[in-house]
Amino acid sequence: MQTMRVRSSALALAAAMLAGCATVNTPTKGDPLEGLNRSIFTFNDKVDQYALKPVAQGYVKITPQPVRDSVTNFFSNIGDVYVAANNLLQLKITDGVEDIMRIVINTVFGVGGLFDVATLAKLPKHDNDLGLTLGHYGVPAGPYLVLPLFGPSTVRDAVGSIGAYYVNPLSYIHPDGLSWALYGVNIVNTRANLLGASDVLEGAALDKYSFVRNAYLQRRNYLLSQGKGGSAGAALPDYGDNAPLPKYDDSESGAAAPAAGATAAPTPGAATAPAGASGAETSAVPAAAGAVPASSAEGTPPIDLNGGPETTQVPADQIVPPRLNFPTFRLH
Repeated sequence: MQTMRVRSSALALAAAMLAGCATVNTPTKGDPLEGLNRSIFTFNDKVDQYALKPVAQGYVKITPQPVRDSVTNFFSNIGDVYVAANNLLQLKITDGVEDIMRIVINTVFGVGGLFDVATLAKLPKHDNDLGLTLGHYGVPAGPYLVLPLFGPSTVRDAVGSIGAYYVNPLSYIHPDGLSWALYGVNIVNTRANLLGASDVLEGAALDKYSFVRNAYLQRRNYLLSQGKGGSAGAALPDYGDNAPLPKYDDSESGAAAPAAGATAAPTPGAATAPAGASGAETSAVPAAAGAVPASSAEGTPPIDLNGGPETTQVPADQIVPPRLNFPTFRLH
């Protein structure tokens, strides 16, 4: 009878998930299972809202911060075994050796990993898993996939999570009840550490599903690009070329006048270009008409008004206004 009830519940849950496939007429590119994923995401969200989050909030209230930090360090030290294995599988020998050193130092000097002594010793902490290892060797990620109770993933990462279970030392603790209890404590502690992030997500995201999906896929691409030798910013979005910032440290004698847009009054005797003149008929204007004489600018070349390196002519249709004696300011 108990088995029949479990099977009936599983079938009902599967039917509810499959029914969600028809809710999205045009799935997003890269997410062909969006209807199913949204149904599972809603299920996970309800489980978190009514079960996991309240438990995590109660855990925070009754557990002092130093104790929670020690619990986090303990499970993080165990997770370094999995990280080290994947770094070595990817032939990242330096990272793998550093991970092994972290495990040894934290286990011996950190009282079984309750204290993160390795970070105080300047040993970096890495992030790696079997999904990234498969991607490192060219296995495609496959469609985006939301796993019941486990959250966002891809087909490749879902396969990698199976390997995580067998590499995790918690899986080999006996009796089995103790092993599952430690898994439960880890889940509650991890959820407690994410309470602030979930509050920000609920307040900022119009579509939580799309936000979580895009954030997960971008982070996985970022980690994978680093694993293939990319730089830290290789996977960051490109917002275009940044325009150079203006320079405000030019000397007062040579740059203050053009920066303010003022030009010198025409020198007596200098010819002004008549309207309609062009080419050789355009009269040359001394450099003082642009800003200041070249001799008084400490070697500064004359201002280029037409684009040429040595041009000091004013276009025929441009009128040179007289200098206005406004006070000048220097920005530092």
